[in-house]
Amino acid sequence: MNIRSGDTVLVISGKEKGKSGRVDRQNLEEGRVVIEGVNMVTRHMKARPGVRQSGIIQQEAPIHISNVMLICNKCNRPTRPNMMRLETGKRVRACPKCKEVIDDISQ
Repeated sequence: MNIRSGDTVLVISGKEKGKSGRVDRQNLEEGRVVIEGVNMVTRHMKARPGVRQSGIIQQEAPIHISNVMLICNKCNRPTRPNMMRLETGKRVRACPKCKEVIDDISQ
């Protein structure tokens, strides 16, 4: 999966198309990510003593990974990152447009 927690992404399809935000968490088994402030849904929650109060709560719902695209930190454009190896042998994600290294990947 080329998208990780903490990445800034752009939603490229669906009702939230054009919005961007930071990836809060990801579900690898289902291939979905939760993005802060995007795909907000309303939940009617029942009270649980000692845990939470009842009421109508707004929260983020997961979006499929294929509907988001990573935004490069340097050129600030959506990109599909390439995997490259540095001279040291480390694998990194890199922007194919500006050749900027996005982050390191553990070997």
